[in-house]
Amino acid sequence: MAKNFTSRAEDYSKWYNELVVKADLAESSGVRGCMVIKPYGFAIWEKMQQELDRMFKETGHSNAYFPLFIPKSYLSKEAEHVEGFAKECAVVTHYRLKNSEDGKSVVVDPDAKLEEELIVRPTSETIIWDTYKGWIQSYRDLPILVNQWANVVRWEMRTRLFLRTAEFLWQEGHTAHATKQEAIDETEQMIEVYARFAEDFMAMPVIKGLKSANERFAGALETYCIEALMQDGKALQAGTSHFLGQNFAKAFDVKFTSKEGKQEHVWATSWGVSTRLMGALVMTHSDDNGLVLPPKLAPYQVVIVPIYKGDEQLLQISEEAVKIKKDLEKIGISVKYDDRDTHKPGWKFSEYEFKGVPLRIAIGPRDLENGTVELARRDTLEKETVSTSDLSNKIANLLEKIQETLLLKAQTYRDDNTHHAKDWNHFKELISKDAGFVYAHWDGTGETEQKIKEETKATIRCIPLNNKAEEGKCIYSDKPSSQKVIFAKAY
Repeated sequence: MAKNFTSRAEDYSKWYNELVVKADLAESSGVRGCMVIKPYGFAIWEKMQQELDRMFKETGHSNAYFPLFIPKSYLSKEAEHVEGFAKECAVVTHYRLKNSEDGKSVVVDPDAKLEEELIVRPTSETIIWDTYKGWIQSYRDLPILVNQWANVVRWEMRTRLFLRTAEFLWQEGHTAHATKQEAIDETEQMIEVYARFAEDFMAMPVIKGLKSANERFAGALETYCIEALMQDGKALQAGTSHFLGQNFAKAFDVKFTSKEGKQEHVWATSWGVSTRLMGALVMTHSDDNGLVLPPKLAPYQVVIVPIYKGDEQLLQISEEAVKIKKDLEKIGISVKYDDRDTHKPGWKFSEYEFKGVPLRIAIGPRDLENGTVELARRDTLEKETVSTSDLSNKIANLLEKIQETLLLKAQTYRDDNTHHAKDWNHFKELISKDAGFVYAHWDGTGETEQKIKEETKATIRCIPLNNKAEEGKCIYSDKPSSQKVIFAKAY
């Protein structure tokens, strides 16, 4: 399957696009800018959903669902929010079609114009805070800890599968609190959840930080983020958590009676990750042989391929393969046994290598005689012949090692591609080479940040949460700076 496959060194963008399609993750649809997530790709997304959903529920959150359509007037209530999304909104203006006069097509019925246009949700803060107004009267009604799994639409002209599409899948948490500190604690807790998920399940190291004012979510007082580094030296924002203050509560007049009997506005947060994580997963680990998946998110962690001649050999091998499969499934390992007679073993090896299955087991007649199997790791492409005694534990340990190895490899890549800019010329040189994360002093002004972006296409990815105070001079303006921030080109 890797034949006629572009390498990363040749054209990284083309490599990514080809890999997503050839590995059966997704494809472009008949709707411009929208994608079809194929079963194999969706199985990975489902695993992400399951783990994240478990983590959300462990932190006290419940799932709900809110409308796809948002009345235009709702968006108008929070000025900064509407300004941030106005150019990306899809607008519904009519509620009916009718047959054309020639009867050959359908047309919009001009008599079916909506009294108020509806916006296909780009995010749900406005419809949710209008709803919360009816849910909240007293401090006894707080906190509200709600998450929604949904699709959203943001009109994109230049799209890439998973990374930027007009419609995408995500989860969005929306919480309401009685105090400012409780809301801030929630915001920080959820960015920790995202970071833990990225590193423990995706094997993708991330830096936790705050966005600059220019990069904040529209309507937020603070935006926390996790930033990852892809193999082409570009950054990818993998998740965000927003402290919204009382902006939306004031816009929608959501008040509660405090314990002291006073009327106060509620404090709010929102947080989300999307199918963009699929793109991050592909670009963090995959190689010129195809997809590489961490075991914890692989649709099947192990594939068993029989090597045989004739039905009799297949029957004997299948008996052993099914036993191995059942033993592995008993300890929670997902297994596929591929006994199709329509493809040869070599073709299957190539297919599963390209699709990133973490571990492959091959069993032939000689293996049956010797009580062995051949194990092939996808991450290192190493093969070894092992005894079938205590095989389940060997495989469980090997899958754990593969997960750890992938994280360590990604951490090493990030560390090797993290630099500190000495001055403006050095900064420009690093950025022009897509050199990865570049720490540099910044004077804290939006003007300087914008000029750096215009001249180099680099943006401030985050102000790391563990940042140390460090006196210096801004690389661009030469004005005093109290700390370094992370710059990079980004997706």
